[in-house]
Amino acid sequence: MVVVVGYAPGPIGDAALARAVAEARLREGRLVVVNSSRGDAPVDNRYLQQEEARELGGRLDAEGVPWTLHQPVRGRDAAEEVLQAAEDARADLVGIGLRHRSPVGKLLLGSTAQRVLLDARCPVLAVKAS
Repeated sequence: MVVVVGYAPGPIGDAALARAVAEARLREGRLVVVNSSRGDAPVDNRYLQQEEARELGGRLDAEGVPWTLHQPVRGRDAAEEVLQAAEDARADLVGIGLRHRSPVGKLLLGSTAQRVLLDARCPVLAVKAS
């Protein structure tokens, strides 16, 4: 069992990660965490820096689930990176976090979650932050 999760620091990303860890543990599987930058800029508020990546690794090690972290910087958007990672890992489940967006926001900016939900070849678990 392989669970791929799209992760960005913050409450939404943490909620998606926690649920993905629980699913991987429940199914005795492994976790693939995808953390991508916007465009081809390696530094933004969503991309984990070295210290943050080490902290995340410590958290995941403590959970006892085998994991890998992918941080691609190829100029593709987050949805493409999550979908590609799911394809490459032959994922059985994809986890994503959801945030509330207005209808106009969805129209103008698109929706990463919507693209993953519609284009993933395996089931997608969408998680809201509490």
